[in-house]
Amino acid sequence: MTPSNRERDRGGGKKSGSAAVGVGRAAYDEKGKPMRALIVNPEAPGRLSPGEAPDPEPGPGQVLVEVRHTSLNAAELYFAERAEPGEVIGFDAAGIIVAAAADGSGPTVGSRVVGFGEGGGFGALRAMDVADVAVVPAGVDLGEAAALPVAAGTALRALEQAGPLLGRRVLVTGASGGVGGFAVQLAALGGAYVIGVAGSEDGRRWVTELGADEAVAGVDRVTSPVDVVVDTVGGDQLVAAYSLLAPGGSLQSVGWAAAREAVLPVGSTLGSRTPKTIVSVYNGGGLTDRQAQLDRLLALAAAGKLRVPVGWRGPWGKIADAVEALGSRRLRGKAVLDVE
Repeated sequence: MTPSNRERDRGGGKKSGSAAVGVGRAAYDEKGKPMRALIVNPEAPGRLSPGEAPDPEPGPGQVLVEVRHTSLNAAELYFAERAEPGEVIGFDAAGIIVAAAADGSGPTVGSRVVGFGEGGGFGALRAMDVADVAVVPAGVDLGEAAALPVAAGTALRALEQAGPLLGRRVLVTGASGGVGGFAVQLAALGGAYVIGVAGSEDGRRWVTELGADEAVAGVDRVTSPVDVVVDTVGGDQLVAAYSLLAPGGSLQSVGWAAAREAVLPVGSTLGSRTPKTIVSVYNGGGLTDRQAQLDRLLALAAAGKLRVPVGWRGPWGKIADAVEALGSRRLRGKAVLDVE
């Protein structure tokens, strides 16, 4: 990315105005070409590769966004396995509004925004519900903003479900991943004592840098009870973490990276006057005020209180490299794709 583009994506200069972005949108229309996109391709790594798709047609309560950056999540690889060839999936996207909502709601043309949607994030243009879009403050890089909706939003949702955090002990499994890295930071900001689980020594150093009070190689290294678990791994780690819960504690089940079953010992869920619980975490539409959630996360990022950990960033044409980095579990934080 050139210095001028970097300045633009941080909200600096006149290039983020409506005149500049209007040219980009007009180019699609005048050339009559299909929209560029990452499409589902059964022959490609992760079943994703560059291609073309029809332009989205926004509804009355939707804005049209020229996507500058998107983010790769494990969930996209899951859905790519189940999607039809040629489909445009993708949850996260950040860019510039090129057409405001027809009903007059939401941000205006030229606004820098980030949002979440059920598909379409891997297209160069995206129609997004006004309720799922937030304006990105000046100084916050659009590429980093694109990493927030799924990962940081899910971490925030899990911790909010767990209740007040001040003075409580919070255990985060998979702490060096996308959701895990945000959960460590947000729990620390909430006043918790945070223990992060990361498999490698490098990962544990990184988790400590994010604000964990302890970084351990496995759940079995934790000897004292915890009040909250944010579990992104599932399998044996979920079972071990559940056994560590103090009475009244909760395990927030976010992911299942282990891809193995979790078998609880007989009687392990019985016999407590103050029950401990396993709670599923769903951060989808209908339960989440997406705009308020994104506004909160963006404000923390703008104030320098929330670091956006990006472990891989490159042009979206190198999607195969991003897939390999995420699939190998060597990625620290998020993978961000720049639309070029």
